[in-house]
Amino acid sequence: MNDMTIDVPPRRGRPKIGLALGGGAARGWAHIGVLEVLAEAGYAPDVIAGTSIGAVVGGCFAAGKLPQLSEFAASLTKRRVVGLMDFHIGGAGLIAGGRLKRLLHRDLTGIRVEELPLRFVAIATELGTGHEIWLTHGPLVEALGASYALPGVFDPVKLGGRWLMDGALVNPVPVTAARALGADIVICVNLNSDLAGRGTVIQNHAADPDPVVPELDIRPTSRWLGGITGAARRMRGLVGRQADDRPGLAGVMIDAFNITQDRISRSRLAGDPPDVMIGPKLGRVGLFDFHRADETIEFGRHAARRALDEIAAVVAANHVAAD
Repeated sequence: MNDMTIDVPPRRGRPKIGLALGGGAARGWAHIGVLEVLAEAGYAPDVIAGTSIGAVVGGCFAAGKLPQLSEFAASLTKRRVVGLMDFHIGGAGLIAGGRLKRLLHRDLTGIRVEELPLRFVAIATELGTGHEIWLTHGPLVEALGASYALPGVFDPVKLGGRWLMDGALVNPVPVTAARALGADIVICVNLNSDLAGRGTVIQNHAADPDPVVPELDIRPTSRWLGGITGAARRMRGLVGRQADDRPGLAGVMIDAFNITQDRISRSRLAGDPPDVMIGPKLGRVGLFDFHRADETIEFGRHAARRALDEIAAVVAANHVAAD
């Protein structure tokens, strides 16, 4: 490929379509279903802006590797998900991320963002300054790794002299970036639009503690540090809830991050709304339910199909005349 393939003119008879793919951890498999339906309906994007898991799915689509990603996602089980998480002590996150990066290298090695056949940008956040960083050139794998470096979970990534982390901290659904890269119309996929109760104000809640606060029951076992059983137990404690219903460490961090992301999304989408918003019904899919790819992808397909009539109307209203 060469640089001449990047700034292609809009497809004859329709405007240049931009797709903004939002963050949302395991819910991001829904992006696969959305892209499949849009491509089948003739609305494959000319521009993709992705944040976090949205960058991963969008980058794989831009590189022609969406089928491989879909196959990988469908192969995941709870056991395999745990096996991909290389926990470590002493880093800036719980997970080093080397195993996930090696998987991306398997299909994306040697591919550079600026050489993709369509315009693509991965959104990241600079540690310390909070700058919104648009990764528009350089190795695709590195750009994706920086965009999904969830604070406290993955180590930040140093690229071009900057320490970068998850782009959802500053731009969870990057409509603005898709427009800036030349899209005439922008379709966004908001993975958090179906979360009930976000933004509600509880105006009169007591500060009295619960009558009984159970103590944590930590019992050492011979298998705690050995085998997949021990790893799975640790993982459940981190991302799920303890036996007494206390949330796990990573679960607290992820949910706090997700609440912040939802509030930022609302504000930014109000200021720069997309032409069409696709909101898959993902309330039942947890942030770490990567093993539920088949049903999550199907949720994405359903949401995209529901939006096709609206997309057709917007495309018709923004018709680009052929030269």
